[in-house]
Amino acid sequence: MRKSIYAFGVCLAFAGFATAVGAEERVYDNGPVWDVASVQTKPGHFNDYMKFISTTWRAEQEMLKKEGYVLDYKVFVVVDQRDNEPDVTLAVEYKDMAAYDLPLDKQDAMTKQMFGSMMGGDKSAIDRETYRTLRGDTLLRELVFKK
Repeated sequence: MRKSIYAFGVCLAFAGFATAVGAEERVYDNGPVWDVASVQTKPGHFNDYMKFISTTWRAEQEMLKKEGYVLDYKVFVVVDQRDNEPDVTLAVEYKDMAAYDLPLDKQDAMTKQMFGSMMGGDKSAIDRETYRTLRGDTLLRELVFKK
């Protein structure tokens, strides 16, 4: 009988603990979305790529920022990268997943505005391949802790 009472008490304690743990509030919310691209410039073409980044790419980010899709953007260089690793990282912070998922019509309009036509945008992408290689792209969801 004592063992049954003891076992019942232990079960009751665990049930109370599980209820307390289950009742805890989530300590974070979804935050902005980051798109992080890893780029390897080809030998002797770092400055060529930086010219593109400081003009065309930056203008595109500023346009998206002005329209409220992009919150911020950053350019990082990798110090002492190993063979075949990226040496430039581009990070773009979007307001949320909806802002990241820009409608195709909007993307097309921006391409035409930036490059004159869809073919102009394609040509620019092809031209960039002469001085850089995209090594990967990562989409990250930032979690923001509640106060």
